[in-house]
Amino acid sequence: MGSEKRIRLVKEYFISTIGVLITALGVVIFLIPNNIAAGGASGLAIVLNRFIHISVGVWMYVINIVLFLIAFILVGFDFSFKTIYCTFMFNFFIDFFDRIIPIYKYNGDMIIAVFFGDILTAIGMALTFSQNASTGGTDILAKIMNKFFGFPMGLGILVLDFSIGMSAGFAYDINTGMYSILAIIVNGTTIDFVLKGLELSINVWIVSEKYEKIKEFILNELNRGVTVFDATGGYTQKPKKILFVTLKRRELHELVTKIREIDKEAFFVVNEAPMVFGNGFKEIV
Repeated sequence: MGSEKRIRLVKEYFISTIGVLITALGVVIFLIPNNIAAGGASGLAIVLNRFIHISVGVWMYVINIVLFLIAFILVGFDFSFKTIYCTFMFNFFIDFFDRIIPIYKYNGDMIIAVFFGDILTAIGMALTFSQNASTGGTDILAKIMNKFFGFPMGLGILVLDFSIGMSAGFAYDINTGMYSILAIIVNGTTIDFVLKGLELSINVWIVSEKYEKIKEFILNELNRGVTVFDATGGYTQKPKKILFVTLKRRELHELVTKIREIDKEAFFVVNEAPMVFGNGFKEIV
């Protein structure tokens, strides 16, 4: 394994670990004390804790081990080591902060618990997802449903999480069930919002007579690849060069500033690229 690949791998595991740590803090501080079962293995563990008083962290170990064993038997070894690592690190952090070295737990207004619990868990899960990993739980069941019943993964996760949220209503009370379902909805929306901010890239199409200078800036200063297209002006019928480059959103301002400096007559179009795979962006796994 090359040094560059090792560094990238260490970075991915570090960010994933920070992600599951933040998620675990959200669950332990806000969701567990208020019995908010916001889906996943942690939500199911909160529901089961109502009937058999084993700590949520221990329940999660049982749930995840059973789910992985069932998945390995029925689906095969279809999980990355990173996902297994994140699943059990998430489990460990919850058990550690809930049972081994207990930390502060908020037990008050349910809306506040849902709001801050979802913010923390969504940020943490988005960080984990951005590194091509997950925290297991309902993802595993959804994979099994997808194989045997043709259920789309996204729909399967949604159905399972909602079922867990509704079961909290039977286990505790109707209000807890409704807050759990609210937490699932808000959590999914917040994860999408955070992921969009983390992963959103930009496509830029540039038409300029001074395209060579702009191209050199992109290649040498931004360290991004650029494609040069031959084109013909529809009105002038004159040959033109069009540059195409994909950037992280944070790099756009630097490019626009440079284009203005090089050629104030340049014409360029910017559009969002929600997912980009390949060198310098999301790895294909």
